[in-house]
Amino acid sequence: MNNAESSLAVSRPKFETKPTVLIVTAVFYREIAGSLLRGAIAELDACGANCDTVEVAGAMEVPTAIALAENEGRFDGYVALGCVIRGQTSHYDIVCDNAGRGIMFLGIRGLCIGNGILTVNHEVQATERADPGGKNKGGVAALAALHLIALKQNLKANRGYRIEE
Repeated sequence: MNNAESSLAVSRPKFETKPTVLIVTAVFYREIAGSLLRGAIAELDACGANCDTVEVAGAMEVPTAIALAENEGRFDGYVALGCVIRGQTSHYDIVCDNAGRGIMFLGIRGLCIGNGILTVNHEVQATERADPGGKNKGGVAALAALHLIALKQNLKANRGYRIEE
């Protein structure tokens, strides 16, 4: 069992047709973002999904990039990646709250988004969580997006959906 599966304790979803997923990565902390991206791509590949990637400057831009991509109608789901590290001002709270709120708003509108934007106190926490061989939060976010895509497809087909252990 890989780390993404063990982190969520769920199996990978199965698809009749390959989903296409866009990974939107905030690169403000480029090394951490790279680790998150590697974990997400590995999980999407393991599930047979097609994926594209785009980069944005920071976490606040991620919801906007997803909304712009959704307007193009090419993607079944999205993986939001990035990192916000607490500093000495309230800017951390503003960025975390608004990035999270933007992603949640898009999800409530029906978009399938796995949120892998780390919100941490220091770089060591971020590195541990981003590491594909560690907590693999990029892979976990990709798996969450895939399960939402599978749920949406099953609901459209008037079928139920259950995540297997």
